[in-house]
Amino acid sequence: GGLNITYKILYNDAVAMTGGQPIDGPLSPRMVVDQVLAEGVKRVVVVSDDPEQFAAAPFPPGVAVRPRDELEAVQRELREESGVTVLLYVQTCAAEKRRRRKRGAYPDLPKRAFINELVCEGCGDCGVKSNCVSVLPLETEFGRKRLIDQSSCNKDYSCVKGFCPSFVTVEGGKLRKPSGAGAVAFPALPEPAHPSTQRPFNIMITGIGGTGVVTIGALLGMAAHLQGKGVSVLDMTGLAQKNGAVLCHVRIADRPEDIHATRIAAGDADAVIACDVLVAVSDEALAKMQLGITRAAVNASAVMPASFTGLADLQFPVDAMEREIIDAVGRENVAFVDATRLATSLLGDSIATNPFMLGYAYQKGMVPLSEEALMRAIELNGAAIDMNKKSFHWGRWAAAEIAKVESFARPREAPADSQRLSTSLEEVISRRVAYLTDYQNAAYARRYSALVERVRGAERAVARGTALSDAVARHYFKLLAIKDEYEVARLFTDGEFERRVAAVFEGDYQLHFHLAPPFWVKPDPLTGEIKKREYGPWMKSAFKLLARMKGLRGTALDLFGRSAERKLERRLLAEYEATIEHLLQRVTADNLPLAVEIAALPEQIRGYGHVKDFHVRAAKQREQELLARFDAPAVKATTLAGSEE
Repeated sequence: GGLNITYKILYNDAVAMTGGQPIDGPLSPRMVVDQVLAEGVKRVVVVSDDPEQFAAAPFPPGVAVRPRDELEAVQRELREESGVTVLLYVQTCAAEKRRRRKRGAYPDLPKRAFINELVCEGCGDCGVKSNCVSVLPLETEFGRKRLIDQSSCNKDYSCVKGFCPSFVTVEGGKLRKPSGAGAVAFPALPEPAHPSTQRPFNIMITGIGGTGVVTIGALLGMAAHLQGKGVSVLDMTGLAQKNGAVLCHVRIADRPEDIHATRIAAGDADAVIACDVLVAVSDEALAKMQLGITRAAVNASAVMPASFTGLADLQFPVDAMEREIIDAVGRENVAFVDATRLATSLLGDSIATNPFMLGYAYQKGMVPLSEEALMRAIELNGAAIDMNKKSFHWGRWAAAEIAKVESFARPREAPADSQRLSTSLEEVISRRVAYLTDYQNAAYARRYSALVERVRGAERAVARGTALSDAVARHYFKLLAIKDEYEVARLFTDGEFERRVAAVFEGDYQLHFHLAPPFWVKPDPLTGEIKKREYGPWMKSAFKLLARMKGLRGTALDLFGRSAERKLERRLLAEYEATIEHLLQRVTADNLPLAVEIAALPEQIRGYGHVKDFHVRAAKQREQELLARFDAPAVKATTLAGSEE
């Protein structure tokens, strides 16, 4: 009968261990192909992100090379083949690419992905498509959006495939250097009291993979060695921990023979340098802390875990995490600092966070080593010497004079208006009235404000507070301000997006747009999804023309309005208005929380095209459930005997 099976082999050019060690011995994709063919495999297909690399040295006859965009098609083809087949996927590990680029050993394309936050719907499809931890949340006045962390971006560009027109690629130019700090003369700070190392002094470093946690341990180890001390460094490493938890145990003593174990025992950590707060509150890390013994320096920046790529609404409860650490070591023994934000603002790269935390802990008296030894260790390490030294000094300064450091980190330009959060219901409404006036006209804005005012009046009649009014003000607006072709064009050409790009990039660059215009593109025959295409800088002129045509929206001349997506959006708006009218007729103090939840349901409707369709179905199902509960007869209170009171 034979066996029908497809083996998938990943050739990623490195061992999947922390540090990206090279493969032991010679091994090339051609050698893998030759070996499996010699063992009798019926068919081999090579899939790669760079098929052209094999043009000079082709594979044996019959071995096809396909681009990675065709991976799903190849898998389906091989699934139908009888016998044993092999899919060899050739792509250098993304983290390893980034590591090699820093050393100048891998091509560094002058091309970066960037997101127009106002066009972004916060659906998370870019995270699903890329599974990339450099796609971060951005909290704005109009909900959670996405941004690209340019410091950690591996330049894989898979995120651009997310079905959303908010992505552009910036080609040419380079990242703008931070201007706030400039060439600063660091002050002469008072030297902290160094802990004794007569008995082993135990430092636990917690952080996330790919950010240099192991490097901080190595720096402490080298500095201790330079001072003639005994030291052990135990890195909890294994399979590549990109954005996963990493802990490093560092023990420093006067003499090597005083250290009898490399792992810090439960409750024995004298200091915790928490480069990531989430890892610091893990069971393993908390077990090393003890009230009255442990002191902690904690990076309070919210760095999302890798699971955020598939969980668009994942929350990061920093306050609760801080309370856990305070409970573990005592309020007087912990210091919190927004290190990732400060280091990135001051040095232009989030990779500077961990040296910043080392300097911060040093100034707080948690490091039993001299600054001279630590500076020499940074020099011997040989990587980013100037940045690491500066980051360490900024950390020291922040521990001594945080207000002064904050003044240097403050950006010269105010953040985008959408990133300023409203502080009152009146502000929420007034900002959206102004937006809708720009979106269409004053009459359209009045349609919005009229319904919101009716809701405010009805809410005042049944209860104190503005929860229902706030929900309608935010989510009715969302259904009115749909991001159709005219609006996307306006948001790319109103000047705000260009200012944001110019704040991040400098030099001679051009914007390329990634779009799926209706009527012009066809669905993928395998997935049924529409694939985006890349359009050059000329698209900006087309956008300007399209933005001026917004007056056609909703008229007989609105060609875009005839698409299924636009018809769906008009239906959703009409249904929402009818639902709010229904709620206002029956709302009471008792069912007000249900009314608020129903009014906020458009928050769940996100994305474009098939992504939006998926969210609409889920939101409508939830709406049916909530309306059934809202419309159910109120249950009368009864006595224990069952008689009505």
